[in-house]
Amino acid sequence: MTAAVFSHSGPWTETEYLALGETRDRVELFDGSLHVTPAPTPRHQHISRRLGNALETGAEAVGLHVLEAVNVRLQPGRIPIPDLVVTGEIDFDELVVDGTAVRLVCEISSPSNAATDKVLKMHYYATARIPWYLLAEQDTGTLRLHRLDGSHYVEHAVAKPGDVLRLAEPIAAEIRPEGLLPGR
Repeated sequence: MTAAVFSHSGPWTETEYLALGETRDRVELFDGSLHVTPAPTPRHQHISRRLGNALETGAEAVGLHVLEAVNVRLQPGRIPIPDLVVTGEIDFDELVVDGTAVRLVCEISSPSNAATDKVLKMHYYATARIPWYLLAEQDTGTLRLHRLDGSHYVEHAVAKPGDVLRLAEPIAAEIRPEGLLPGR
C-alpha cells in the first residue's frame, strides 16, 4: 500500500481508494484525501469489543446489526471507518456500507485522534444524517451519546465510570463505562 500512496498524485477517487484493498492501517477517504492511522491499541480494541457486545443484544432484538471497523460511505468520496456501527439491512458482501443504513455510529477517542472524532467525523456523520453518535473517551472512560437535531448533534446523555448510559433508541441497552475498560 505504501508505494501506491506515495506514488499517487492529485486527489483520490473512491475507485482508487477501494482498489487499495485491506491494509493493517486504517485508511479513510475524506473528499479526495486519505487519512491514515496505525492499527488501534489493545486498549482501544478491548473497549471496542466490549462496547459492541453491550450493543449486540439490543440490536438483534430489533433486527439491527452491530459491525466493527467497516467502510461507511457518507457521500461519494467520503468514506470513514467508524469503530462500530449499528445498521439496518445491508449486503454483507459489499466493500462499503451506505450511510443511510447506519442508525448509530460509535467512535473510541484517544488523545491522538480526539479532534478528528469530536469535530471532523462528528460533522461528517451529522451531514450524512446518521441519527445517533456515541463517543467513548478512552482517557476518562466517559461515554457521550449525541442525537441528531436538525443538521448537527446535541448531547443527549453522558455517563462516567460509576454511571450507567441508558439507550432507548435506536436500540435498548444499558452500558456501564467502567465495564468497557481493561483491568488496570
